[in-house]
Amino acid sequence: MQYETVIGLEVHVQMDLNTKAFCGCAIKFGKPANTQVCPVCLGLPGVLPVLNVKFLEYSIRVALALDCTVANFLKFDRKHYYYPDLPKNYQITQYDRPLASNGYLQISTEAGQKKIRILRAHMEEDAGKLMHTKDASLVDLNRTGTPLIEIVTQPDISSASEAYTYLTQLKSILEYLEVSDCDMEKGSLRCDANISLRPLGQTTLGTKAEIKNMNSFKGVRDALNYEIIRQEKTLLEGGKIIQETRLWDEANQKTLSMRSKEEAHDYRYIPDPDLVPFIIAKETIEKARRQLPELPQAKKDRLIKDYLLSDYDAGILSAEKQMAIYFENAAKIYKKPKIICNWLMGDIMNYLNTNNLPIKKLKEVLPTKKLVAMLELIDNNTISGKIGKQILPQMMETGKDASLIIQEKNLNQITDTDEIESVIEEVIHEFEKVVAEVKNGKEKALMFLVGQVMKKTRGKANPQILNSLIKKKLED
Repeated sequence: MQYETVIGLEVHVQMDLNTKAFCGCAIKFGKPANTQVCPVCLGLPGVLPVLNVKFLEYSIRVALALDCTVANFLKFDRKHYYYPDLPKNYQITQYDRPLASNGYLQISTEAGQKKIRILRAHMEEDAGKLMHTKDASLVDLNRTGTPLIEIVTQPDISSASEAYTYLTQLKSILEYLEVSDCDMEKGSLRCDANISLRPLGQTTLGTKAEIKNMNSFKGVRDALNYEIIRQEKTLLEGGKIIQETRLWDEANQKTLSMRSKEEAHDYRYIPDPDLVPFIIAKETIEKARRQLPELPQAKKDRLIKDYLLSDYDAGILSAEKQMAIYFENAAKIYKKPKIICNWLMGDIMNYLNTNNLPIKKLKEVLPTKKLVAMLELIDNNTISGKIGKQILPQMMETGKDASLIIQEKNLNQITDTDEIESVIEEVIHEFEKVVAEVKNGKEKALMFLVGQVMKKTRGKANPQILNSLIKKKLED
């Protein structure tokens, strides 16, 4: 029997705000434990929560970007459960009346475009954090009350790779909206996955497992791939899938059982009596709609139209908001967009990745004017493209202009034909056997000789002049 995979994702997004959801405590990552708390977020007797208006504005922005219907009636509920890092013993969330519902996110798959439906997006506060040592478990409540929006999909995802694509495209939208830094290492974006298998052609859902503790998009993909294999093996051997929560063990690359359905909590939801329900004015929603930025898909389409880029190039550039901004700023002053694109997607991204620098640091380590100045030096034959590749890392490390590095290292391109011809003659006499191969029509042998000339000139020979001269010499 063959099976198909059915996946739904729940993504918790921490809003990039200065203060918490229902009190005035600051939100600053990495502060000493339990220093960013107050009576409200600690749930002390007699306190009253007050909704952070920016939290609502940011949440509406997310809902609209995902084509959700935004509710005009807003209320909050209490979700009751006991856990050491939840001081009130309940979480303020939304139960039966979420802020947003019935949206979608279109993703690119091998089979084409696919619509992943958004079931709901609701506002809630975060819990604290437990840190386990050898002898004890320690509680840090700094994160308690941090504003979150939880985005829940319908079970429309059919593979681990589709889940990965959905998450990367969702992250891109959130970054364009500037509502979250989406830093998974800081816990700003967390994902749980529900996965089940069913026989091909069957419409009813199989028994699902929920997977938690995945701290990267790659971790989500790996966990889902493992779970697909585990569930399929169980079913093929005649076993039954148990509805349970499983944890992803990154070190051993497998999922582990955490608790079964029978141990699941009854959350006893009730409307929060301290937060009065209210109507969201239509003008508030329409104002948020008008203020939406150009989103990744629209950006991609415009880059293709305005700069004649390929679908692939435009997709890579538009995936990161800061990359797209950098590209367009450079293209305003250097009218060769494809060349800018090649450098960005090649040597520049390689440098950032190698040095573990985020894309937002690019404008600091390499201002657009400095990149353009270097490209113009290549265009006017002051340096070759190869030398450009050599000096680019030095420019990004030191902040120096390309012209200064060229002067310091004497890297000006050799355009004197007599000087290049002299080196060509040296190489021809040094590699007579290779010359014979060239005469027999071997193109690789010619490239070898060109490489040797470049080596002797330390990459400074003008490539066009070199290629012209060496062919002429060999013909003579």
